[in-house]
Amino acid sequence: MKLELYIKKSCPYCQKVLEHLSKLGKQIPLKEIDKDESSRKRLIEVGGKQQVPCLFIDNKPLYESEDIKEWLSNNVKEIP
Repeated sequence: MKLELYIKKSCPYCQKVLEHLSKLGKQIPLKEIDKDESSRKRLIEVGGKQQVPCLFIDNKPLYESEDIKEWLSNNVKEIP
């Protein structure tokens, strides 16, 4: 399973997801769209919008911090 989390450090909802990941003791690749233009472009191309946080799960976008946190909690054993 390939996971990528698209974020902006200034986004409070992104911070909630990062805190949740930390509580789970897991790390996944982060893509900071305000620092990396190619990540911002990919987020828009694949996801259709520039909304963060966005978790790509095998290149499929999942939006909304609460939905992302729920998915992470339910799939924590599958996260490397």
